[in-house]
Amino acid sequence: MPKLYRLQSIDPVRVPRFCEAEGFYTTPVRSRMMAGIKAVNTKPELAFRRALHGLGHRFRVGDKGLPGKPDVSNRAKRYAVFIDGAFWHGYDWEHKKYKIKKNRDFWIPKIERNRQRDQEVNAMLGAAGFAVFRFWDHEVRGNLSGCLLQLLVYLQEKEAE
Repeated sequence: MPKLYRLQSIDPVRVPRFCEAEGFYTTPVRSRMMAGIKAVNTKPELAFRRALHGLGHRFRVGDKGLPGKPDVSNRAKRYAVFIDGAFWHGYDWEHKKYKIKKNRDFWIPKIERNRQRDQEVNAMLGAAGFAVFRFWDHEVRGNLSGCLLQLLVYLQEKEAE
C-alpha cells in the first residue's frame, strides 16, 4: 500500500517501473553494487547519532510513526533529522540531472519524486509542529560539528521557551 504523503495541491511525479521488459537493462555487476547500498545505518547517520548521543541527547531512530521515518527524531522536543544521500535526493539537481547517462527515463523521475516526497514530508512534519533538519551526507562527513550545532541551537531555544 502506498504511503499517504501526497499533498492535495501537488501531482506526484510518475516513476516508471524498473524492469527489463520495458527497456531497462542492468548487468549482474551493477545489480550487485546497487544491492549493497544501505538505506539505514549509513556512516554519516552513525557518526551523527554517536555524536548526538555523546552530548547526552536521547532520540529515536527511524520512527515509523512520523512521516518519512526520520533518521533521528524526538517527539517530546519536536524535531526530526534526515541525512540525505546526494544522489538519491538530488543534491545540485539542476546541474547533475543532465549528467545521468544510463536509464535516464527511470532515474530522473525517480529522483524528482524523491525530492517531491521530501518536500511533502517536510510540510507534514512542519504542520505537526516539528522542526525539520535535512543534512546532506557529505555535509555530515565534512562538517559534523556544524550540523550538530544547528540542532543544538534549536534545542537550546526550545528549552528557553
